[in-house]
Amino acid sequence: MKTILEYLFEGNTLTREEACMSLLRIGKGMHSDAEFASFLTVFKMRPVTSVELAGFRDAMAELALKTDLSEYHAIDIVGTGGDGKNTFNISTLACFIIAGAGINVAKHGNYAVSSVSGSSNLLEKLGYQFSNDPAKLRNDLDLGNFCFMHAPLFHPAMKHIAPVRRALKVQTFFNILGPMINPSSPGYQLLGVNNDIVFNHYKSVYETLDMKYMIINSTDGYDEVSLTADTHYATNEKEGYFSPADFDFLKIDPESIFGGNSIEEATGIFLDILNGNGTNEQECVVIANASLGIQLYYPGKKLSECLDIATESLRSGRALEKLKAVTNI
Repeated sequence: MKTILEYLFEGNTLTREEACMSLLRIGKGMHSDAEFASFLTVFKMRPVTSVELAGFRDAMAELALKTDLSEYHAIDIVGTGGDGKNTFNISTLACFIIAGAGINVAKHGNYAVSSVSGSSNLLEKLGYQFSNDPAKLRNDLDLGNFCFMHAPLFHPAMKHIAPVRRALKVQTFFNILGPMINPSSPGYQLLGVNNDIVFNHYKSVYETLDMKYMIINSTDGYDEVSLTADTHYATNEKEGYFSPADFDFLKIDPESIFGGNSIEEATGIFLDILNGNGTNEQECVVIANASLGIQLYYPGKKLSECLDIATESLRSGRALEKLKAVTNI
């Protein structure tokens, strides 16, 4: 580590292989907390590069408890969080709408970063049983076209990493790594990020990976399609912008997608929407996000068709049925 630190302190950047090897050694507990803290400090003094981020992603993927769910051809819908917007659980709702459309979803998530209720907070409140047992995850997929991988159960390296992150109390590159390290390595990912810098990092990394992806960022700072502004997107093939009108929806006010002031309130919003008691704005947002996941999975379908599929899944109650199949509500 001393050699790497001196190299970095001289203003150099790491290759993908060097970044991977450095984090592998940290994740295996081969360096002291002080050395790791010094390493993280480098990337607070100057921005991480996309190449370095790719290497860190490779290391965390290698260190993860790998879970082979390849036979399910699943999709993951996930955001980086950290946008400070405190929306309701839009991506998790989109997951159940997609599951209701018959597409398998293998979601990776954690407790809240910038909102009251992250995906783990919500699903735990609803009675979903966290597990890293592949048999349990497969059973959930068989029952509800959905399984959830609570990040702490799949990343044992965090026992060496988390204490230093907590002690530093500042954001690091780990805050944007989470969506990249789904332990089941799904073939499809709809990824939400909260700014242009992270968008470009993700684009650079995902261009090197063998999967179908779409990266999205609302131009006013949400890590999802918010319908409060246009949405910047990039896929394997193209890059561009969606306006709310592209989804045949009107632009909405930020207040209409507020996530509540407690986990209980966030859970209530979530269930209201699935039960058909959400507001028009709430429904429109989750349908828009789900439609992009459906189109990513079925690239031959027009966006209008995917919107119809998502709408039918929600309003028919099938999305709610998938939630009931994997929880105790």
